Amino acid sequence: MRIAILSRNPRLYSTRRLVEAAKQRGHEVRVLDVLRCYMNIASHRPEMHYKGEALSGFDAVIPRIGASVSFYGTAVLRQFEMMGAFALNESVAITRARDKLRSLQLLARKGIGLPVTGFADKPDDIEDLIKMVGGAPVVIKLLEGTQGIGVVLAETETAAKSVIEAFMGLHANILVQEFIREARGSDIRCFVIGDRVVAAMKRQGREGEFRSNLHRGGSATLIRITPEERSTAVRAAQTLGLNAAGVDILRANHGPVVMEVNSSPGLEGIETATGKDIAGMTIQFMEKRLAERQGRPGATRTRGHG
Repeated sequence: MRIAILSRNPRLYSTRRLVEAAKQRGHEVRVLDVLRCYMNIASHRPEMHYKGEALSGFDAVIPRIGASVSFYGTAVLRQFEMMGAFALNESVAITRARDKLRSLQLLARKGIGLPVTGFADKPDDIEDLIKMVGGAPVVIKLLEGTQGIGVVLAETETAAKSVIEAFMGLHANILVQEFIREARGSDIRCFVIGDRVVAAMKRQGREGEFRSNLHRGGSATLIRITPEERSTAVRAAQTLGLNAAGVDILRANHGPVVMEVNSSPGLEGIETATGKDIAGMTIQFMEKRLAERQGRPGATRTRGHG
């Protein structure tokens, strides 16, 4: 295969590992800065150019598109799809997953466990909004936030009202969610490839921190997940149409609840914690799907709705 990896930084761990894994399996691979790609959107001969060079002949594309460049990155990925390349995660699925509100609504429609979540626009709705999700403490999240940034735990109703009013005063879109106290600052990252969880780790927030993100000083350890957690993670990824995803789950008293589905999950934490070759599994999955597509046209269409 000729594989393109859309990544702004070829030195990132995840990008390097995917390059290594692809080369080890005999594939030709090239890392492309997605913002340096530009395209000719034509009906019969769509073209992609990169730093003055016309690109063609790629069999597959691995999108490692950061949240800050989602709009342009998914446009570039769509162009590769128009040119016939197989995308590990298709542009429509990434767009679905990046919209936190839409993704939660799609997961809810499929009956997948979620924290009770509220969304409102006007400040005079705040008291009822807090009551709707079960009262304080509540977690308040910026819709556009990533890696734990823009996530606030409000311990009291007064604090919650103040934070919500502040965010709304800045015209920011926010979600208000119930606080899963029994999770004790930890979550489970399930790495899904295709129709199975290939690895899972427990992420624990540092002392006094309710966010478990590794970027915020959290730690990661190997964990054994339950059949229900495994099924929840796979269903969540498939509902959004993602072939590869990091599904973040909390262990609530009433069962697993999905916090987020990441369409471009990092490999360093999960490979280090589990000792598994996730990059190699990713390339192997792409080989299989590309072979299926060549044998049966249309076999790689993503699942998901909305």
